[in-house]
Amino acid sequence: MPEKMNAPEIKLIALDMDGTLLNSNDEIPEENREAIREAKEKGIEVILSTGRSRLTARDHADSLELNSYLITVNGSEIFGPEGNLISRTPVNSKVMEWMWNLSQTHKTHFWATSCDQVWTNEMPENIHDHEWLKFGFDITDDEVREIIHKELQSKGDLEITNSSLTNIEVNALGINKAKGIQQVTEILGITMGNVMAMGDSLNDIAMIKESGWGVAMGNAQEIVKETANAVTASNDEAGVAKAIRKWAL
Repeated sequence: MPEKMNAPEIKLIALDMDGTLLNSNDEIPEENREAIREAKEKGIEVILSTGRSRLTARDHADSLELNSYLITVNGSEIFGPEGNLISRTPVNSKVMEWMWNLSQTHKTHFWATSCDQVWTNEMPENIHDHEWLKFGFDITDDEVREIIHKELQSKGDLEITNSSLTNIEVNALGINKAKGIQQVTEILGITMGNVMAMGDSLNDIAMIKESGWGVAMGNAQEIVKETANAVTASNDEAGVAKAIRKWAL
């Protein structure tokens, strides 16, 4: 896709993890590490903005020595540089139970993220004893996925995205990565116009659209590429490093 304009001055880089920062082996390519190091040395803030929970994102953030803000579970939680919780937006436990029943009815794989655990294809005995952040369906059957998607839409008051072509991710209404980044920019005293956001899936569209420079990965879903200002190489070709060097450094 042709670039729409010249990139603005980049003061913050927001990176999705799966399909973006991480390659297909769930590793951070050395080239990405080097480019992130260079960006930090130049005084650019680098943050992770991921659908993962803090439990599964923290190690990667630590390995990059980010010591910065961390946006997790698609924006449901924001953590500060000291690991302090800045904000949390839960999903009602009754809604979680309804979605779990929906997955049981259609016999789908699922996962559910609470504040302290990720449950995969199982739920705790009493759902209402936990504070929940996200429910995810993993559905290979296109027809079943469409049925569930319509059910979720008809429910209303839910934020529905995906992080791969076979899944559906559900957060509280209005929760997305862009809102999380917006909160961080306000704390840092910069604008969304100075943000470069990179991602590959539907849960990245809001931040790609609302940032000053939105970058889609070479492996991104087509609709993400159409939304972005520019497209970089794939996650297996260190597309993050190439984008940082081209538009931020």
